[in-house]
Amino acid sequence: MDAKAPHFQNLQSRDSFASWRPNGCDRIALIFQGGGALGAYQAGVYEALHEFGIEPDWVTGVSIGAVNAAIIAGNSRARRIERLRAFWDLITERKIWAFTPDGDVFRKARNASSALMTMSFGQPGFFQPRQVNPWLAFTGAQNATSFYDASPLKDTLKEFVDFSLINERINRFSVGAVNVLTGNFIYFDNRDEEIEPEHVMASGALPPALPMIKIGTDYYWDGGIVSNTPLQHLLDQEDNLSTLVFQVDLFSARGELPRDIQDVLARHKDIVYSSRTRYNTTVFRRMHTWKIRLRDALAKVPEERLTEEERKLLTKLGDLPDFTIAHLIYQQKAYEGHAKDYDFSGTSMREHWQSGYEDTKRTLKRRAWLEMPAPGAGIVVHDVHRLADA
Repeated sequence: MDAKAPHFQNLQSRDSFASWRPNGCDRIALIFQGGGALGAYQAGVYEALHEFGIEPDWVTGVSIGAVNAAIIAGNSRARRIERLRAFWDLITERKIWAFTPDGDVFRKARNASSALMTMSFGQPGFFQPRQVNPWLAFTGAQNATSFYDASPLKDTLKEFVDFSLINERINRFSVGAVNVLTGNFIYFDNRDEEIEPEHVMASGALPPALPMIKIGTDYYWDGGIVSNTPLQHLLDQEDNLSTLVFQVDLFSARGELPRDIQDVLARHKDIVYSSRTRYNTTVFRRMHTWKIRLRDALAKVPEERLTEEERKLLTKLGDLPDFTIAHLIYQQKAYEGHAKDYDFSGTSMREHWQSGYEDTKRTLKRRAWLEMPAPGAGIVVHDVHRLADA
């Protein structure tokens, strides 16, 4: 692996597999947004990348994206698809209808039934209803702060994720969560600490459905409350590694004008949880431009007039990283409503998985999109659904 990233080995050296990467690329990153049941889309994306021979050096996520990321980072390359399949089959194993007639009206009804069953009974291997509804629980009681118990997820993570593999730092792994007391966003990163199931659970502890998770002396909720994508965490790194990023989002910032109350609820959720990718990349471009201007200004100063700190800064600014972002966004089906993120039916799961697989296949056909930008360009974003550069 590149000498600039000494803390992380290359997983492919363990699996005797040479992954593909474009020229000038120091790192491949896989970024997963939160989105509950829609997370199967991310598994489909990874399957297509896996078939193409693209494996991440860094995998990071929020909420269900954190779970998918943990399964990928916590398994050898040979077992990743199998483990993702097994996880998604487990949490969507409940049968909804024996048969669904063809037509959107029936799919809407079936999806609504699935969401209602999730609300009523939880999901196998994921979460289960509290014995006492929090509205009826005494203040300070265990049941008082969430509708569901997330302990089944802990057992599932232990079954499907080898946390010792994550903590070997073969790949970099990070998940985002929010400190309940301070409101501060934090990343649990295997570069800095040992990762346990609780770190992944904290990233997906969306209130008021799921309980806050205690880590050390602090309590955490779902990172999507503050930021539903770890893109900014990646762009804020100062390791000067040029990176090919696959950002996989489950909610689209763009959509259609609502025509009924269900459309309103669905559109509201999309806007709240969309990743703000263009805002993040715009801020990065602005900062990149000022760094170049500072570098050019320092280069005009005679070396003997520069302080030691300024010389180091000039050297660092002479090797700025570049980013290519392949942005994949789940496109909602016509028969999906505001409950799409908790419709855990097997049929919907397989549709979401297949959508991610097909979208990624289309993206990978555009080989020019996978190349790194010209040195000093900063950042380039490609979106298969817009067929245009950002």
